[in-house]
Amino acid sequence: MPLHIVDRRLDSKHKSSVNRGRFIERFKGQIRKAVADAINKRGIRDIDNGEKIGISGKDIEEPQFAHGHGGIWETVRPGNDRFSRGEQVDRPKGGGAGGGGGQASKDGESLDEFMFTLTKDEFLDIFFDELALPHLVKQHLAQIEQYRRIRAGYTQSGVPTNINLARTMRGAAGRRIAVGGPYTAQLRALLAQLDELKDKLTDDDPELERLRQEIARVRAKMDKVPFVDSFDLRYNNRIRVPQPSTQAVMFCLLDVSGSMDEERKNIAKRFFMLLYLFLTRNYERIEVVFIRHHTVAAEVDEDEFFTSRESGGTVVSSALELMYKIINERYPSNQWNIYGAQASDGDNWNDDSAHCRELLEQSLLPLTQYFAYIEITDGPPQNLWEEYSRLEAGHTDHFAMRRITAVADIYPVFRDLFKQKI
Repeated sequence: MPLHIVDRRLDSKHKSSVNRGRFIERFKGQIRKAVADAINKRGIRDIDNGEKIGISGKDIEEPQFAHGHGGIWETVRPGNDRFSRGEQVDRPKGGGAGGGGGQASKDGESLDEFMFTLTKDEFLDIFFDELALPHLVKQHLAQIEQYRRIRAGYTQSGVPTNINLARTMRGAAGRRIAVGGPYTAQLRALLAQLDELKDKLTDDDPELERLRQEIARVRAKMDKVPFVDSFDLRYNNRIRVPQPSTQAVMFCLLDVSGSMDEERKNIAKRFFMLLYLFLTRNYERIEVVFIRHHTVAAEVDEDEFFTSRESGGTVVSSALELMYKIINERYPSNQWNIYGAQASDGDNWNDDSAHCRELLEQSLLPLTQYFAYIEITDGPPQNLWEEYSRLEAGHTDHFAMRRITAVADIYPVFRDLFKQKI
């Protein structure tokens, strides 16, 4: 029976969380693969929970140097009752120093998986790592939630750390000149009068004594003028001004026509659920518009988008026309970053596919930052794919097409569409 040792000692200064972060960073590649496999097994409702994942022991095993057993060597095995001198012994399977180890397996040695639990935040951080909305550049000044502080002159009140010494000393010097100006003129006149009378009168003359007392009184008044008064203090003033914030809207277009069976709808909903989690987790000012369509399109809320069972024929252009109408009414392209993601099996009324291409090329692509089309089918490309293919060459930066044939394709396609560009 294997021995399991669990170390429950508490590390000081949150060292355990630091070590956990180092482990995740070191083996992020293996963890990301395990996270991708876990996503494919989940339902739509529990796609954003934490996860207990396992990593193969071989992936986290550290290489070590060991003495090999090559060449000719001799050993003494006490209690030998099987071999005689001169007999050849087969080399142990698996190599390396020592033998044994591992589980019983027809393929040789193996190691148990290393199991650990990712929290919800860790799970989503790893899943959405290195993803971003392409071309997110436009800025809008309405409904601003961010502010920055800028210098805006001076104020007579504030904290000592904000005092402006140059402005304070300049004001103090000006005040001293203004307040002491009359005294300076009066002192200058008294000194001139004293110099004039010194040649005419003796030092003990009462008039000279009066002048000396007056001069002393004026100088005393001048000395009482403070060098720096509280009135002189000036503080740097800072005010909050609106900071332009980037805002975006994502249009999610889901085909719910009769040709989209439950399996294809489930794949499309999984893709849009990942997209919704990615947007709401990574961007504060993001709006999502949900559009379902068969022969007619309708804007719906999140719950109806993922749960409604309504179905019908297929006219894809109805969704594109509704998207264009909503943009013109609520999301002017000079103020909003506009994105679109469309999921369909590609089976469309044949005459409508060409109209869809024209709508995209002439109306929607000039307004959007990025538009992605995902075709969910395991068969040959459908007519909608063929029409959209004519747009791909001329709009490589703003238009992308991908195919999903099974649940396992969702994660690679999602990362490929929204991988951050450097």
